[in-house]
Amino acid sequence: MTRLTHVFTRFAVLVSEWAGKPVIFVLALLSVVLWGTSGPIFGYSDTWQLVINTSTTIVTFLMVFLLQNAQTRDTRAIQAKLNELILTSTAENRFIGIENLDEEDLKHLAGLVEKAAKRHQEQGGEEASGSVEHNEAVVLDAANKKKRRRVSPTASSKAKSETGNPSRKPA
Repeated sequence: MTRLTHVFTRFAVLVSEWAGKPVIFVLALLSVVLWGTSGPIFGYSDTWQLVINTSTTIVTFLMVFLLQNAQTRDTRAIQAKLNELILTSTAENRFIGIENLDEEDLKHLAGLVEKAAKRHQEQGGEEASGSVEHNEAVVLDAANKKKRRRVSPTASSKAKSETGNPSRKPA
């Protein structure tokens, strides 16, 4: 199974890189133009229409899964890199795992961080990390009360140990 997963991953990477090239777009465009100009030859028949409908549906259906696989893998890699940067810097470690929060909590947290950044800038760059810590704790409190989704073990254990809040329970 691992071998099959590895082969699929390599295939998905190759296809997603290949599909993003301008030459492939031009080939797809030429195919549609060729199909369109062949309409009079085939009398714009149902079979003529079925050829383009079926082929584009099949290609689209398969590409969705390949591209989603590549995007998911890229997102995981980016998250791992960001987590490593957070862990090796002076940034707040509690931000690790926030990608598991729901959309509403993420928007709220982004607003709080933006406000803290503005206060930090207004104070002439003085330490304002306490306000970010407080705002982050407020978001975690709200998330715990909603009990919508379980946060990753990294985020929940850090939130519990650093803010004194219990981790989320499964919804």
